[in-house]
Amino acid sequence: MSNSRARVEETMYTVIGRFAPQAFAIFRIITGLLFFFHGAQKIFGVPPMEGMPAGFQMPPIAIVAGWIEIVCGALITIGLMTGLAAFIASGEMAFAYFMGHFGPAVQKGGMWSWHPISNKGEPAVLYCFIFLYVAAHGAGIWSADAAIRGKELQPATT
Repeated sequence: MSNSRARVEETMYTVIGRFAPQAFAIFRIITGLLFFFHGAQKIFGVPPMEGMPAGFQMPPIAIVAGWIEIVCGALITIGLMTGLAAFIASGEMAFAYFMGHFGPAVQKGGMWSWHPISNKGEPAVLYCFIFLYVAAHGAGIWSADAAIRGKELQPATT
């Protein structure tokens, strides 16, 4: 690696990388809120689901998913029991992908039916791996977990 390229990379880390804890906190908060709103839409009907008639009854599995999304989304947003909440949310999204997108698409057939973009499962896959990362990383700064422990926890590094 050339000396000038190394200097540029070091400068970029100095400029942007020093805000990594704050960027992760914003990422966790926004992702948790979005997940919470998915659950609120299922349970409370706010905002109304596109294409769903008024008074539509959700199947029981969707109601369970909605409550998981509300509870885990709220916990992730405030950073309380973040690792556990994010792990549960990740599992729910993996389940959602395989039950709601992959399975039905494969039954219909087609060469690319397994692919998340083809079967409209891309958001579920993204949420699954985002929450898996949050579970592994921990809540970070600006979280109830950090306040309870009275200090910042450092994420695991290799």
